[in-house]
Amino acid sequence: MNKDFHYYATYCAAILAGYSHEESLDICYSAQFVDWCTVTFLTSVRAPRHAATTQLQMEMMDVKMNAIGLQDVTRIWSSFHFLPYDLYAEKPHCGKRYLSKYRLICKPNGDLLVDTVKLAKDKSLQAVGLSMHVLADTWAHSNFAGTPSLVINNTNSHFYEILPDGSERKIKFSHNPGAADDLEKSVYVNTLFRTEENTIMNLGHGRAGHLPDYSFVRYKYLPAWGEYEEIVKDNPSDYYRAFCQMVYAMRYLRGEIGNFEKATYDAERTAPWESQIKAIIEKRQPDASDDWRALGEKLSGHKIEDFDLEKHKAEYTNAVEAEKDATFLGRFILAALAQKSMVTGKIFQSGNKIAGYSINAKKGFGGIKDYRKLMQETKEAQRNERR
Repeated sequence: MNKDFHYYATYCAAILAGYSHEESLDICYSAQFVDWCTVTFLTSVRAPRHAATTQLQMEMMDVKMNAIGLQDVTRIWSSFHFLPYDLYAEKPHCGKRYLSKYRLICKPNGDLLVDTVKLAKDKSLQAVGLSMHVLADTWAHSNFAGTPSLVINNTNSHFYEILPDGSERKIKFSHNPGAADDLEKSVYVNTLFRTEENTIMNLGHGRAGHLPDYSFVRYKYLPAWGEYEEIVKDNPSDYYRAFCQMVYAMRYLRGEIGNFEKATYDAERTAPWESQIKAIIEKRQPDASDDWRALGEKLSGHKIEDFDLEKHKAEYTNAVEAEKDATFLGRFILAALAQKSMVTGKIFQSGNKIAGYSINAKKGFGGIKDYRKLMQETKEAQRNERR
């Protein structure tokens, strides 16, 4: 998904879930910041590099696709953008290496989604926003995996856009990174085709370009992992369910609902605004930010400031070491480390080592380096509760 949904639509969902204007701004900022928290950014503020939730194109081009590089890429993209649906999925007549990637295919309403939302319970607003980014992406990025794989993520010539009138138009993919998507002709920019299984070009939905991130689009294609059976993706329907699920999830995180369950959507709370929300989602435009912003300001009665990457940097860099965790970025970093550690641990516990080794107390430290920082923060919180 793009900024229009992660920032402005998340703000709208937070307001409908009962958060205040100020709380909703913190939540939607954190949701959008997931797409900007790179090693480059973290290095600039002298923060833990392992809290990175995404990678710049230049960062990815420098990654060596050996075992270590593949694990690092997989930890980031599977934890925050392509949350695996079923880590124990079975597929007959395939090898262990292929199965390890097949089990990372992203879809909504998997067990890891429940773990992600519940991990944010009673945590910071930054943790709430981060979890909403992950939740939303399970809908947009469905059927792709957060690890480089030609077999899993490649596309072929059988790729059609289903237009509003029901007609179909063959999608053309362009390999020019300087070009823009041509929505009127269904021409979308994608990554360059490479035959290597583990090339970064085959990460996520790169071979389908930005197409899956447009809320208005409906398309069908033949993924290799699906035995070449045609899959139809209806983004308008999926994006609306994603919005309703965010409202439901945030009502749970606020304590208004006692439990978070899969495949549950708060259509009742969104019903008065359903027609307006669906109109925004279905509008054929590359960026729906203005429309979502207008709706959000109508819902809250407050002006929504735009996303500013520099907004919280000074607070973090000027804070003394003992106070950094209490800053906006500090709380986000702790939430990111917790999410990455949880997902990496679940993948490792399933017998899949593609995301690296998780923490194992009997064998010593083997997971994310900054997990120690997360454990320290948890112990301090527990001590404070006992006082």
